[in-house]
Amino acid sequence: MGDLSHAPTVEATPLFRTNQASLVSNTLPSSSPAFNTPINPIRSSKLKETSRPSILPILLPPATLRPLAFRTFTKKHNLTLTSPALKLLAAFIGKHCGSTWREEGLAEKVLDEAAQQWKQNGGSTLVLGEGNELKKILCALETSMDVGRSRHQSEPSLHTSFASGLQEKFSEDAAVPLERPSELSGDKIRGMLASQIDGSKETSEPKDPRQWLKVVGAFEQPRLIYNVNQKHFEMAASTSSLLPASDRKTQLFRQRYQIVHQRLLRSESFQSSAVAAARRPVSLGSSSTSITAQQAYKITPIANLLGRGGSSHMVLGLLSTSPSGLLTINDLTGSITLDIQYARPSPENGVWFTPGMIVIVDGQYEDEGSKDESGLDGNTGVGGTIGGIFIAFEMTGPPSEMREITRGSGHDQKDSTHISSAGFGWVDFLGVGSERATGKSMRALEKQVLKRNVAHFPDRGRSHVIILGEVNLDSAKTLQALRKVLTIYAAEQADQIPMAVVVMGNFVGRAVMTGGGSGGSIEYKEFFDALASALSDYPTMLQNTTFVFVPGDNDPWASALSAGAAAAVPRSGVPDVFTSRIRRVFATANSEAEKAGGKKSKGEAIWSTNPTRLTLFGPAQEIVFFRDDISSRLRRNAVKFRPPERHPTHSPNKVPESAYGEKDVGADGERQVIELDEAMEIDARVEGTSLHLTKPRIKAAEKAQVSPDLQTARKLVKTILDQGHLSPFPLAQRPVLWDYAGSLQLYPLPTALVLMDVEAPAFAIGLDGCHVMNPGPLSPSNRKGVAQWIEYDVRIRRGKVKEARY
Repeated sequence: MGDLSHAPTVEATPLFRTNQASLVSNTLPSSSPAFNTPINPIRSSKLKETSRPSILPILLPPATLRPLAFRTFTKKHNLTLTSPALKLLAAFIGKHCGSTWREEGLAEKVLDEAAQQWKQNGGSTLVLGEGNELKKILCALETSMDVGRSRHQSEPSLHTSFASGLQEKFSEDAAVPLERPSELSGDKIRGMLASQIDGSKETSEPKDPRQWLKVVGAFEQPRLIYNVNQKHFEMAASTSSLLPASDRKTQLFRQRYQIVHQRLLRSESFQSSAVAAARRPVSLGSSSTSITAQQAYKITPIANLLGRGGSSHMVLGLLSTSPSGLLTINDLTGSITLDIQYARPSPENGVWFTPGMIVIVDGQYEDEGSKDESGLDGNTGVGGTIGGIFIAFEMTGPPSEMREITRGSGHDQKDSTHISSAGFGWVDFLGVGSERATGKSMRALEKQVLKRNVAHFPDRGRSHVIILGEVNLDSAKTLQALRKVLTIYAAEQADQIPMAVVVMGNFVGRAVMTGGGSGGSIEYKEFFDALASALSDYPTMLQNTTFVFVPGDNDPWASALSAGAAAAVPRSGVPDVFTSRIRRVFATANSEAEKAGGKKSKGEAIWSTNPTRLTLFGPAQEIVFFRDDISSRLRRNAVKFRPPERHPTHSPNKVPESAYGEKDVGADGERQVIELDEAMEIDARVEGTSLHLTKPRIKAAEKAQVSPDLQTARKLVKTILDQGHLSPFPLAQRPVLWDYAGSLQLYPLPTALVLMDVEAPAFAIGLDGCHVMNPGPLSPSNRKGVAQWIEYDVRIRRGKVKEARY
């Protein structure tokens, strides 16, 4: 037969035209009619489909998958896997990834996708396998699995883009509307970041940094436990309680010691070199200007002092008082009596030491023959009281660690390996995202938003936080001072008003509901009604600012039991029954703004805890607020040393010290309460991370004239930051809720710390990258007609003490 496709066109009926079309469309000509075969051949099997690789299912033991699951769920996503959940994941990966589950990271991608879905669905930090939540996630993944891979893995998800440090570009039309700052979670912040970052387009109007402001209360923080074996932070498996088991009290001090110990061992001063020359005796009193890499200090456990009488050692432990009234030092291996008659503090007159603090003591151990046995110190030997006495020559606090080193964000541009090994980059300390997941993108967003804010408003803009301290509402002078401060900032335009105002207690001068004429609940509510009346005169502030209220020891309900004494911390905020009028004032101001401009306003009042934290741009900035008269408690309980000699002899083993490396920021034409002298500036960075004070600088510091207020401020700042804890006291002096003691930790160091202490002078001092401030009372009792507060600028991360007359 000829080729029908080249046949001439023939005029025919539609019937033949249809048949011809079918013939032409057939690429295979029909056989001869003699074979009785149809014109159109029977459709054969699909020849175009290529063969696909098959998956050979296996039985994957959960123990084999456990290391990879721990690395993905716990270290990367801060989730804790239970055994049933691990079994489900092992069965799923064994079925859908097969024997090639290790190749090309197939199992890791599946685990990462499951962890992302779990967090997006609002799951808890404990991944359970008994319920249906994880099964639903795996069923959804099963429908998208293709030869061991998810069909969507080629398209990076939002979380993956953050983890890799990429910035997704979205159009300006897809911007997310303004959320309530108090309701911003880590996922919402990541979503807002993805919708706001646009590296190629610059908008004409500056973004409001208040969109990325979040208040984290003490009872909202994740409860993290430091795992000594894994050298990593883990989420606590048990739930927190106000009445926990008795072993949580021991765990409280154990956690404090382990965190300080691991921080100390990462310091260059305590890292020994592998060079043999490093084994020679080290003289820490040498006149060299810096500590060389060959010199290193060594911490000796207290239990290892047994049988080594007459030898010099350096110990790290918790100062405490024994039942017999003797000063002791304790670590996880035992305790020993401490003799401080020859000891000197380091730095001299620059830090307080009280029982309850973790200190480094350099001295000499003497055996049991020199100890007066009293029989009241409990068990002896390893794990108990070590026989003998430790004669201290020098005592200092453990040097603090800079925030960038702890979070692993100091050298992210050149040496990423150093970051992952030195810092806790994957740990989400506050529930706003970890450094490795969102830190880089958030800092880029912070730079973009605040840079545009500076360009439009170089003087103030929306980058300021106002901090008011000791706002006693039962005092008419305090209300007058408050009106003066609000009048100053309400006169600004709406886009230049401070984004937050932090009002710190005590809100009354004396504890309420304690009897004896201190006032009851009715009087206390009337005080807040008076505050609501004062705030209603400034609607612009209420519509564009977040007000955060931090209570003190005189505020209910804790004051009803403590009568103004030190209550247990952390403590909850002021009850809603007293603050209804203020909430109504904010709601009225927002509704009026919406009616006038047609735009919904989000001004609000947040009644937070003590202490509380304010985060800005996720993990980029963190400000801690704490109300406590801590300086007076330090003075009352401080250990007293012998008076200094005119020509002191230096110990052969000198302990490294931390030093102040930042200068106060003052305002032009305004009184600066604490101002650092140029001669007193001491560089806090020596060889990158180690902190030392050399002899030439010591002599310069001794010659400089330091005011008593400045000296008190420096002692307070160094004491708290070296301890890395807001309440370094025995529980009998400052009670602590055992399960919520993590909210008192200052690890990593925050960007800024506000210590509201009426017994200390107002100051703003920087140390190791942390700016510490004390606003003092809003209306000082010794200064008539003066309002005093702090204005903190988030752009330069500095605060200044400001004053105004009313």
